[in-house]
Amino acid sequence: QVQLVESGGGLVQAGGSLRLSCAASGRTFRSFNMGWFRQAPGKEREFVAGIIWGGGGVSDYLDSVKGRFTISRDNAKNTVNLQMNTLEPEDTAVYYCAASRGGLLVVRNPANYDFWGQGTQVTVSS
Repeated sequence: QVQLVESGGGLVQAGGSLRLSCAASGRTFRSFNMGWFRQAPGKEREFVAGIIWGGGGVSDYLDSVKGRFTISRDNAKNTVNLQMNTLEPEDTAVYYCAASRGGLLVVRNPANYDFWGQGTQVTVSS
């Protein structure tokens, strides 16, 4: 139903910014909630940010990224973005775009997400 491809990762110095993008294919994109997850080596995959199907509604961000990261979507272009500012070395991870069934709230549990992108590496140097 949905295929996802992330881009925009890279190497950045602490305090810098990156903008991740996720391109989605499929007619049902608009009906899905979208989320960003990340996974560092040896760590569990964790929820970073999410946005509901209706567009504009934003879930609770991971506490450590609140005020620094912003998720957005453009349903007309079938894209979801993650603007990351004031990056810290602790943000280093592979970032994944994911899609879940549409709902009123964004859920943090990755098990609720049905489709995943291949991931894009974000590395923040100190």
